[in-house]
Amino acid sequence: MSYEQILYEEREGVAWIRLNRPDRLNALTAHLSAEALDAVERAGSDPELRCLVITGEGRGFCAGQDLQEFAERGQDGLDIAEHLRSGYNRLITALVELPKPVVAGVNGVAAGAGLSLALACDARIASDAARFLQAFVKIGLVPDSGGNWLLPRAVGAAKAIELSITGEQVDAAEALRIGLVSKVVPAGDFPAELERYATNLAALPTRAIGATKHLLSETPALTLAQTLEREAVAQAEAATSEDFAEGVRAFLEKRPPTFTGR
Repeated sequence: MSYEQILYEEREGVAWIRLNRPDRLNALTAHLSAEALDAVERAGSDPELRCLVITGEGRGFCAGQDLQEFAERGQDGLDIAEHLRSGYNRLITALVELPKPVVAGVNGVAAGAGLSLALACDARIASDAARFLQAFVKIGLVPDSGGNWLLPRAVGAAKAIELSITGEQVDAAEALRIGLVSKVVPAGDFPAELERYATNLAALPTRAIGATKHLLSETPALTLAQTLEREAVAQAEAATSEDFAEGVRAFLEKRPPTFTGR
């Protein structure tokens, strides 16, 4: 499909999704969510693409749901549950379950569902201009788009409750301190650092990363015995990969490995 509200690019093994509604701080619409989901699935289906980056055009990452879209449809014409199920829920699930590393390049404000979008990524690289806001309480709503599952995993249960019920804004430095982001870089260095980070991830053993993501998503609900068994099965599968063979060869030959994601 052609895209109207996102920009999509592939280079050096990395797929780039840029939310492209800068005049609205890249606020989400049903159309944008559908385009982003299509792009995620497109990146996931191409074995040559070994990392996915989501970032925003302009001065915002994503301000959450575009409330103007809701206003135009009116309360009588709006089924919020279906809006979530058919849009955000599918997009968040696709990101979390993508068997490749996913990076959020948080260049500006990430609020509400925009914060959930960032949290659904495996790593969050933030500009020092970034701001984070669990904004739902500000308009009398509960967090959605996976926020109740994703935020506690990033910052812990107590901090997640505090941020969710107060709607307190967090700057980039505080986001780094509480574990909400992986790294903060000056705004001027942000594009180059984001590209470097993503390119490095794309050079790693993609199958092992995908299996690791899957294991980590399962283990909170498993016992130790169940976890050990899942690890044994996953490790046996990983040991059949070309990347494992290359990793062993490189170790024995005392050289950097060249992984292919296979």
